[in-house]
Amino acid sequence: MKLGTGIGGWPDTAGPQAKKAEENGYDFVSCGELAHDSMLTMALAASQTERVGLHTSVTIAFPRSPMVLAMEAWDIQRLSRGRFNIGLGSQVKGHNERRFGGSWSAAAPRMKEYIQMMKAIWDSWQNGTKADFIGKQYRYTLMTPNFNPGPIDFPRPKIFLAVVGPAMARVAGEVADGVLPHGGIMTDKYMREVLLPNVRIGLERSGRTWDDIEIAASGYLALGESDDEIRASLDRYRQPLSFYGSTRSYHHVLRLHDLEDLGMRLHKLSLDGRWQEMREIITEDDLRKLAETCTYDDFPEFVASRREYASQMGFTMPTETDAQKDRAREVMMRLQATTTSGVPAGLEL
Repeated sequence: MKLGTGIGGWPDTAGPQAKKAEENGYDFVSCGELAHDSMLTMALAASQTERVGLHTSVTIAFPRSPMVLAMEAWDIQRLSRGRFNIGLGSQVKGHNERRFGGSWSAAAPRMKEYIQMMKAIWDSWQNGTKADFIGKQYRYTLMTPNFNPGPIDFPRPKIFLAVVGPAMARVAGEVADGVLPHGGIMTDKYMREVLLPNVRIGLERSGRTWDDIEIAASGYLALGESDDEIRASLDRYRQPLSFYGSTRSYHHVLRLHDLEDLGMRLHKLSLDGRWQEMREIITEDDLRKLAETCTYDDFPEFVASRREYASQMGFTMPTETDAQKDRAREVMMRLQATTTSGVPAGLEL
């Protein structure tokens, strides 16, 4: 199992954070894209590291053209000597139109074309194939020598796709190299009953198998050394649940757990700006309907049996004292030694 940790913030901190993660034995670092640019973050991280993988998680696609991201990713892949993977996300309509000042159309078919065009661009740069991609949303039919950076001595960047809904899961299975389930509001039940079956449909459509795609582990999971620590870990899910649960686009996850009413209450409170109350109306019973629990001692076995589909996952433990650092390193090494099949149980192809 490959383990990752997040980096981010102002650009001058990206390199040192990535270097520290590399020294601490992580397999990859990832960065989101909230208040700072993910591609710049990864370029700076690449310049100060030698081994650790570099993943955006995620880069918002639609405000940029596929050519712009293909060019940036190509440069970072060469700079990092083949360590870069780009994770793409669509964001929701409101942010695309009102924050980015862009346009909106059906996200899943648009994302499929977006990925296909990026791959076509890289193929023309690496192998000299003709610029000949024509879709409904995107078109790539022109590439002249002045604008062609040429081949690189590394595989093309892998494209991971952030997924919440069934349609985007099918797109991931059909054209992406990896799946990034939305960690902000994702449960094991939803993964197994909705997301992964639709990834399988996409794989079948393109004649691929589970060997052709990587999946990041996901699902609300409360970890700790004791029952009290697990309860405290569970309580921390109030923040992401109150935020994402207030957005109707994610209510289908709550509906699967008979918690759509909670989502509607969160939505109403968010419209009124009553942010603290949103956290307070979430009960421990609500959290336990959504989350699994596990001790750190049992964590590797849990991953092997309950995250059998995954090849990578985020990992963090307290490291404030020397004893905590030693404990984190012990658990980390056991997890990295854990082998998974990469195939979701019951969804074999």
